[in-house]
Amino acid sequence: MDNYFEIGKIAGTHGIKGTLRIFPTTDEPDRFSLLKEVIVEYKNEKKVCKVNKVAYHKNFVLLTLDEYNDINDAEKLKGGRILIPAEKALPLGKDEYYTRDLYDLDVYTVEGEYLGKLTEIYTTGANDVYAVKGEGTGGKELLIPAIKQCIISVDIAEGKMTVSLMEGLRD
Repeated sequence: MDNYFEIGKIAGTHGIKGTLRIFPTTDEPDRFSLLKEVIVEYKNEKKVCKVNKVAYHKNFVLLTLDEYNDINDAEKLKGGRILIPAEKALPLGKDEYYTRDLYDLDVYTVEGEYLGKLTEIYTTGANDVYAVKGEGTGGKELLIPAIKQCIISVDIAEGKMTVSLMEGLRD
């Protein structure tokens, strides 16, 4: 498992001094202000960079790094990712999980029926939706809303999720 968390994708640059325009992939974009350094990953190469300045503009984080102070160098990073070491991740609250830990969980109904594995997580306006695929779904994608009425328990250590299927979910 990757020992890093992605917190943003490099969408481009801002200005001529190499400031990166980051699309945040974290639920807490303000967390960028807490960081002294980040890891820039581009084409599978990782580089630790010192954070010089953080600003926010519309839906983007503007990140100025000591290592990139020229637009020409910064433009080459477009499509890259901003990572942090796992130990720098924000602590979780009760019944909160890192998205990456949910993938490939075995999903069972409260009656004990094996549905399959959690294969995809769709982010919607109201709540996430978990896609489960496997023998219990007939190989089709079963979409389960990530709400308390449906997600009964999650046990990351056991690799298991227990769900209650609302009427009509299998149709």
